[in-house]
Amino acid sequence: MDRDRKRLPGFAAVLLILLSHMTSALEVPLDPKVLEGLPQPPTITLQSPKDYIFDPRENIVIHCEAKGKPHPSFLWTRNGTHFEVEKDSKVLMKPGSGTLVIDISGEKAEAYEGTYQCTAHNEHGTALSNSIVIRQSRSPLWSKERNEAIAVQMGASLVLKCRPPAGLPPPVIFWMDNNFQRLPLDQRVSQALNGDLYFSNVLPEDTRSDYICYARFPHTQTIQQKQPISVTVLDNSPDGERRPRFMMPQGTTSTKTVLRGETLDLECIADGLPTPEISWQKDGGELPSSRMSYFNFKKMLKVPDVNEADGGDYRCTATNNLGTVHHIIKVTVKAAPFWVSAPRNLILAPNETGILTCRVNGKPKPLITWLVNGVSLENAPEDHSRKVDDDTVILSQVQSGSSAVYQCNASNEFGYLMANAFVNVLAEPPRVLTPPNRVYQVITNNPALLHCASFGSPIPAITWFKDSQTRVKNGDPYVIHENGTLEINVAQPLNSGKYTCIATNNLGIKENHVYLEVKEATRILKQPEYKVVQRGMSAVFECKVKHDPSLIPTMIWLKDNKELPDGRFEVNTESLTIKDVTEDDEGTYTCIMNTTLDQDSASAMLTVVEATPPPPIVHEKPDPPTDLELTDQTERSVHLTWIPGDEHNSPTEKFLIQYEDLLHQPGVWINLTEASGTSTTAQLNLSPYVYYSFRVLAVNHVGYSQPSQPSSQYRTNPAAPDENPSDVQCSGTMPGNLVISWTPLTGFQANGPSLEYKVLWRQKDTDEDWSSQNVGNASQLVVSGAPIYVPYEVKVQALNDYGSGPEPEVVIGHSGEDLPLSAPDSVHIMVHNSTLAEVHWEPVSFPSVRGQLQGYKVYYRRERGLHETEEDTQEQELVLTFSGNLSEGRLPGLQPYSTYNLTIRVLNNKGEGPPSPSKTFKTPEGVPGPPSFLNAINPSIDTLTLQWGPPTNNNGRLAGYTLKYQPVNNTNELGPVKVMSFLANETTITLGNLNSSMLYKFFLSAKTIKGSGPVITEEAFTVMDTTRSHPTVETGKGPTEPPHPTSPVTQSLHPPFHKAPPVGPAFGKVNTSMLEDGAVISWEYFGHHKNVYVEYIVENSKEDWKKELVNGSHWHMIKGLKPGTSYKVRVVARDPADPTVHSTDEVLVAVPAAASRQVDIATQGWFIGLMCAIALLILVLLIVCFIKRNKGGKYPVKEKEDAHQDPEIQPMKEDDGTFGEYSDTEDHKPLKGSRTPSNGTVRRDESDDSLVDYGEGGDGQFNEDGSFIGQYSGKKEKDTHEGNESSEAPSPVNAMNSFV
Repeated sequence: MDRDRKRLPGFAAVLLILLSHMTSALEVPLDPKVLEGLPQPPTITLQSPKDYIFDPRENIVIHCEAKGKPHPSFLWTRNGTHFEVEKDSKVLMKPGSGTLVIDISGEKAEAYEGTYQCTAHNEHGTALSNSIVIRQSRSPLWSKERNEAIAVQMGASLVLKCRPPAGLPPPVIFWMDNNFQRLPLDQRVSQALNGDLYFSNVLPEDTRSDYICYARFPHTQTIQQKQPISVTVLDNSPDGERRPRFMMPQGTTSTKTVLRGETLDLECIADGLPTPEISWQKDGGELPSSRMSYFNFKKMLKVPDVNEADGGDYRCTATNNLGTVHHIIKVTVKAAPFWVSAPRNLILAPNETGILTCRVNGKPKPLITWLVNGVSLENAPEDHSRKVDDDTVILSQVQSGSSAVYQCNASNEFGYLMANAFVNVLAEPPRVLTPPNRVYQVITNNPALLHCASFGSPIPAITWFKDSQTRVKNGDPYVIHENGTLEINVAQPLNSGKYTCIATNNLGIKENHVYLEVKEATRILKQPEYKVVQRGMSAVFECKVKHDPSLIPTMIWLKDNKELPDGRFEVNTESLTIKDVTEDDEGTYTCIMNTTLDQDSASAMLTVVEATPPPPIVHEKPDPPTDLELTDQTERSVHLTWIPGDEHNSPTEKFLIQYEDLLHQPGVWINLTEASGTSTTAQLNLSPYVYYSFRVLAVNHVGYSQPSQPSSQYRTNPAAPDENPSDVQCSGTMPGNLVISWTPLTGFQANGPSLEYKVLWRQKDTDEDWSSQNVGNASQLVVSGAPIYVPYEVKVQALNDYGSGPEPEVVIGHSGEDLPLSAPDSVHIMVHNSTLAEVHWEPVSFPSVRGQLQGYKVYYRRERGLHETEEDTQEQELVLTFSGNLSEGRLPGLQPYSTYNLTIRVLNNKGEGPPSPSKTFKTPEGVPGPPSFLNAINPSIDTLTLQWGPPTNNNGRLAGYTLKYQPVNNTNELGPVKVMSFLANETTITLGNLNSSMLYKFFLSAKTIKGSGPVITEEAFTVMDTTRSHPTVETGKGPTEPPHPTSPVTQSLHPPFHKAPPVGPAFGKVNTSMLEDGAVISWEYFGHHKNVYVEYIVENSKEDWKKELVNGSHWHMIKGLKPGTSYKVRVVARDPADPTVHSTDEVLVAVPAAASRQVDIATQGWFIGLMCAIALLILVLLIVCFIKRNKGGKYPVKEKEDAHQDPEIQPMKEDDGTFGEYSDTEDHKPLKGSRTPSNGTVRRDESDDSLVDYGEGGDGQFNEDGSFIGQYSGKKEKDTHEGNESSEAPSPVNAMNSFV
C-alpha cells in the first residue's frame, strides 16, 4: 500500500489531467433482459447491523445477502479467523445466500458471541460486509443489599440511590410504590439520568416506607426491583431557608463529551429552600432553540442531532429568593466517521480512466485504508494502472479482466465506516432499452418527454431526428437530457410526428423510433352556474365541453364529491337535470370530463328556497376570461381565443388585450388592442424578437374584471429593425466639434440582438461623401475637427445581427460656435425724456458672429448726477438684452438729470463679442420726489408749525415747494383750500390765524422746472392738549395705532427711481396701505410695451386670481375687499408678443376688521336696564365736569374711580366690549377711547378720517400737479373728535362716544 500511496512529482497535476479525461460512471440498467449475460462483481445488498444484541431465547440470525453475475459464493470469519460453517451442526447458511441461522437452544449462547464478517465472491471480485459484533442481551439480578431506614429533618435535601445492575442494553429506570403507582415528580422531587431520586427539600408528606426503584430490561422484557427504602421526615429541628446548592453535578464546572448526530443530555439538580428554579444559557452563543427541549421541570436540557456548533460552555443557574448559584458544563462534540461522499460503482470500457473517491469526515480525523477484493493494497498484486492518494484511487487505461471490488475503510476511536465499490470493465455495443415504436400522447402546451434509455460501454452518444430528416438540436424548444431523453417544454401540434433516437459508441450503432401526438386540451366551455330553485321545480346544470376528437371522453357528475343518488337525476350529454327538487338536493354539483390524457371539471351550488319573489338583479364587474389559447402562429401575428367569464347581469362591452414582454420588460403589462364584447377571438399583430405572454380583461358598465391568467409564452424570431431612432439632433457644444444625438430604440423596438446605430454626416451643400461610424449602446456621437458653425447633414440608421433599418431621414444642424469677432458700429443715443432713451447701432456682419445670432446686449451705468461733482462708484452696471437682429432699443427707467455711459456687444450661443466704443449721454431734469418728511409741531390754539425735508431725489434743480391745507370741521365738511409757495431753501413755516380745536389737512410737494412731484400729507389739531398728529403711513408699512382702517397713503404717480433698472422688464419695490374695504398698491416698474395688471386672491383660496388692468399708472386702489380677510396681491406685466411674464413677489394684505361695535343685544332686558343706569351716571359726571372746567378746575378721574369700584360704571374696552380702565398718567390726557397725542397722529374711535371718507363715492383724485381736488361731503360715520379736553366744552354725545 505504501508503494501505491507514494506521491510522485506533480501528482496533483496528473490527477487533474486524469479527472479532465475521466469517463462518467456508467449506470447498470435494472432491466433483467439487459442484465442477462452482463458480468458484474459482487455487491452486498443486505447485512446485519454492526452491533447485534440477541435474545438468548431466540435463534441468532446474521444477514448477508449479495448479488453479482455469476452469483457470488459466501464465506464467514469469526474473530478474524475463518469460520467453518459446515462443521457446526447448530449453524445453517441459507441456500443462495450468506445469511447464517444459529440454533442456540440447549447451548450456551455465550459460545457464539464474537465479531463476524461476511465475504461475497465471484470471478470478478470480492465484496466484504461490515464487522458485526454479536452479543447476548443480559438482565442481571439486583445485588443483595439491606436498605437502612432514613430519617431526615424537614426542609433538608435527600438523595435515594437506585444503583441498578448493569444490563445489555442498559435498563430503563422508574420509581413506584407497593401499589405499582409511579411516584409523583415535580420541581422539588426529580429522577436523574442515572436513576437516583433527588429531593431539593423534604416535606412531611414525603414520609413513606415504599420507595422502590424498578429496572426494565428491553430485550428480555423483564422488570426487576430494588428493596423498598423507608423515609421518615422529622419536624423537631427543621432546616431553615437556604441558598441553592447543586446536588448533581457537583462543583462549579464539569465536562461532557457527545458524538455528532447523537442526543446531548444535560442535567442540573439543586437543593435549597424554597425550591430553586433552574434556567439554562450558553456562554458566548445562543441555545439551539429550534431543536432543544426541556424535561424534568427544566432540570434536563436535550439537544438532538448534535453538530459541531453545539459544543461550548452551557451554564445552568439555580435561583431562589436567597440567592443564585451557577454550574458550567463544558460540552465537547466528537464525531465517529461519517460520509461526505461514499465511493460509487464504476463501469468502464477498456482503455478508459475512472476514479474512486472515499470522502469522510470525523473528529478526530478518520484514517482511510483501501482494500481490493478484501485484501489490503499492500498485500494485493501490483497494478501499475492504479494510483492511490489518501481518499482517492485513480484507475488509468483499464483493461478487460481487471474488474475488482474496492473497499474503503475509515476509522477513528469512535467507530468506523466501510463501503464496497466495484470497477467493472465491460465492452458492450449500444442497446436502446426503450420499446420501439412507442407512441407518446400529450396535451397542447404541456411538456413532452420522449425516452431513449440506452446501455453500452463506452456510454453511447444519443442523437435525435424528427421525421427521419431534421436533426433535433439542444435548444429552444428542445432539451436533450444526459440520459438521452428528449424534452419539449411546451408541446404544440406542429411538434407531432415521428422521432428517431440513435445510440452510438465505438462498438456499434442502434436506433429506435417513437411517435409524438399532441392533443387538444379538454375544456369546459360553459360551466354550470349557481342555481336558486324553488322547491318542487326542476334544476338544470349545463356543462358544455370541448375535447380532442381522437380522445374518448367520459362525463361524470358528482354531488358534494360523491356519486349522484338514485332517483330524480337525469344525466344528458351536456347537462344534468334534477326534477322536483327538495331541500335534500341542496349542495355542490360537479361535472368532470375525463379523457385518457387529461380532465377538466367545474362546480356550481344548488340552493332550494320556498316560493318567493325573485331577488333584485345585482350588477357587478365581469369575471375574468379563461382558457386563453394561441393558434395560427406566424412570425408577425397570432390568433388568440378565450372563454368569457360570468357577466354578472351586465353585458360585456369590450375586451382589453394586454401583453408582457418577458425578454425586455418582464412584469410590465402593456395594452395591445381591444375586441368587441361579443368576440372571443382576436388577431394580434406582433413584433420580432419578443417573448410574448397575453392576458385579457373584460369590461362592462360597472368596470374592468380582474386580468385572466396569462397565456402560454409565444416567442417571435428576430428580424432587422423596422424603424430608426427618433429625435435626431445635430449641434456643436464647443468650437470645432459636432454632437449628433438621438433617442435610442427600446429593446422592444430592436427586433433582434446586437442593436447598433450607423451614424452618417457630411457638410451641407457640398459634394463630400458621407462619413459614418457605428456605435453600440449609446445615444450620441461627438465628431471633432469640424469648421466653426457650418451646416451639416446627419442621419442615424438602426441595425442588428439580422439587418439594417429603413433609410433614415436627413437632419440639418450646425457645428460648434465660437465667440463673435466684431462689435456693433455707429452707436448713437436719442434721449426722449428724463427716464427714457433710445439707442441705435449698426448690426455686425453675419460671418463675424461665428454662430447663431441671439441678439445684442446693451451695458449702461449711471456715472453721476449732473448736480454732482464726483462719479458715483456705487452704481451698478445694468444690462438689457435685445433678441434677434435688431439695430435699436429703448432704455427705460433712467434716472433724471444724470450722466450715463453705454457699450454694446453682439451675442451668440457661445457668448458675447467685444464691446463697442463707449458712449456717454445725459438725461434732462424731471419732477422731484416727495419731500422726505412733513411734521406738525408746536400746536397752539390758533397756530401750527410745519417742518419738512427736501426730497431724497431732486431729479433736477429744486425750484421750491407748494403747500396746500384745509380745515375739517365737526361735521366732516372741508373748508376752503389755501395754497402757499416756498423757496427751495425754506423747510419750515408757522401758520397763524387758524381756528382753535380744528383738524387741518396739509398737502406738500416739491417742484422743479418740470413741475411738481408727489405730495406728502399730514393732519394736525390746533389745540396742544388734545391734538394728535396723524402722519401718512410710510410706504410699505401699516399703522401700529389704532387697529382700525386709516387713511390711505398719498402715493406718487411717478415714484422716484433710486437705481438703474435690471435687464428686461422687472419690478422694484411694492408698497401697500389699507382702507376700510380695500387697499392701495404702488410699485416701481422698469418695463416697456407691457400690459400691467394687479391680481389678488383670498389667502389659502383655490379660486382663480382676480385681475384688474392698470396700464399707465404706478399705483392702484383695490375696492370691495372683505373686512377682516387676508389677501395675496401681486403685480404682473404681460406682453402678447412676448411669452415672458414678469411678476412681483406675492404680498400679503390684511384688510382690517370692521370697527368694533357693541353687539346688538338690545332685545335683552338686563342689558337695557344696565345701559340706562350707565347713561344716567355718565350724564351726572359730565355735568359736574362741565361746571368744573368752566371754573378752571380739573376732573379728578382717579379719585372717582377709587371711590366707585362698581363694575357697572367701568367704561367698556374698544376691542372686545369688556369694561376697561381710565388712564391717569397725566391730568390733561383724555378718557380712554378719545384721541390721545401719539407721535403727532390723530386716532379715531373706529375709523380715521381719510381721503376716501371725505371724497364723493370714496374716490380721491389729484390734479396733474399733485394737488388734491376731492370735495368734502356731508357723510359722517363718527364724530371727527370726541371728549378731548379743550377750551370748548364737549357735548354729552361726544362724551358718550369716548366711553364706547
